[in-house]
Amino acid sequence: MRFGNNGLSHSNHYFPYFYTSAPLPKQELYMKQLLFVFAAISLLSCSTPQEKKADPLAKASRENKNGWVYVHLEGSPSDIGYQHGYLLADEIDTAIQSVAYGFEHITNKNWQFYRDAAKSFLWDKLEREYKDEINGIVAGLHAKNKNYDSLDITAYNAMEELAFYYVPTLMNAAKPGSGNNKAPGNCSAFIATGSYTKDGKIVIGHNNWTEYLWGQYWNIVADITPAKGNHILMDCMPGFIHSGDDFVITNNGLLITETTITQFNKFDSTGIPEFMRARKAAQYANSIDDVVKIFVEGNNGGYANDWLIGDTKTNEVAKLELGLKDYRVWRSKDTAMIGSNFASDSTLIAQETTFNPKDGTTSPNVRKKRMEELVIVDLKGKLDAETGKMVEADHKDALSGKNANNRCVICGHIDEDPLGCKEWDNPPYYPMGAVQGKVTTADLAKDMKFWAHMGHPCGQDFIGDKFYKLHPEYAWMGKYLKDMKAYPWTLFQAKM
Repeated sequence: MRFGNNGLSHSNHYFPYFYTSAPLPKQELYMKQLLFVFAAISLLSCSTPQEKKADPLAKASRENKNGWVYVHLEGSPSDIGYQHGYLLADEIDTAIQSVAYGFEHITNKNWQFYRDAAKSFLWDKLEREYKDEINGIVAGLHAKNKNYDSLDITAYNAMEELAFYYVPTLMNAAKPGSGNNKAPGNCSAFIATGSYTKDGKIVIGHNNWTEYLWGQYWNIVADITPAKGNHILMDCMPGFIHSGDDFVITNNGLLITETTITQFNKFDSTGIPEFMRARKAAQYANSIDDVVKIFVEGNNGGYANDWLIGDTKTNEVAKLELGLKDYRVWRSKDTAMIGSNFASDSTLIAQETTFNPKDGTTSPNVRKKRMEELVIVDLKGKLDAETGKMVEADHKDALSGKNANNRCVICGHIDEDPLGCKEWDNPPYYPMGAVQGKVTTADLAKDMKFWAHMGHPCGQDFIGDKFYKLHPEYAWMGKYLKDMKAYPWTLFQAKM
């Protein structure tokens, strides 16, 4: 079995023994041997029976529901990790294989490259409890005969920041401009409060745009009760210690989501991994200020996002636009904020992206226009869980004014767009778009609940055989990408 530099270890237990360099007389030797036997018997008779080790799975559970896998994880970092690795072993195995396979085609880097990056500049920057949780995942996987180590799980958790931020910086260093347009365009989201919502309280919604190849596995609802910090309910990929796309609610009233910043082109490998900062913010933040502080300190620029944050204790919402060197925060108790992969701060745009905010034909800017129409105008004062679902499933193309299936609609379907999406380097008909959605309200979040929809929020299925017949250039994905079915909206609740 392969182990990382923090893999499992074993210790040997033995009786103490006597050692001498000179021969002993027979009588003295006999006495020494007799004393040794008595000592051994004494040790055995005086020792207490070893306490039975607690079952690390005792507080954990798993349930499959409408395309999702819900898991409850509870306890120490090691226990949470073990429960995670054991209960989701098959899903983690398949998802990592799919990611590694896809990355080798898309980035021309094999999985060993990503493991090496994890070893070189990620693992040592993780705090002890997150190392313990990752090692726990590894232990749970080994218990189910899955051969992964801490470097695999670390690289996998950092998949977005490594493949689409670190690799492009290497490309740009070798040939300026060759790594541009690699930062992914992930997600359409909103957060609203005050006069913009039906009850005056916070409503938040998000759909996850990503490659279908691994987006089909973004189907875990993780209910985590750690020994320290906040109780967390989030969606994630199997094997993630963070949400990743991101949609998180906590028992202290925080709501967190994001959308990526298009055409971002900075990364600092000396910084703290984004995935750890995201998990730490969910687990330990108690306010909007705390979330901002945790994200900013040690920022590596990886997975640069516009973070939408709500605090149901104060009914305030905020947007943190976080680049590498530049960041800005907007906040209010009466507003609606949206995200569709556009940046807003002119300094950040100029210094850290190649994004053109004036190009009205790009996916981020067309979706921005439509989100503003829906969230800020048409649904002002009406936003709740049901209208939030409608927003994330919307198919109106604000460029043409008609319903469509393409890069320009909130529920994206780049796999049906003859232009692809040039700002993310997606060729025509590239299999990417909205793979799932989530919505919650302040009242639902109070009871640790959110609505989730696996597959396109609009309800449309992706059928692999049909797609590959039309677009054989993507047939290589068929090894892992078969079908991506759309399921009904489903209400999930954490165990309280």
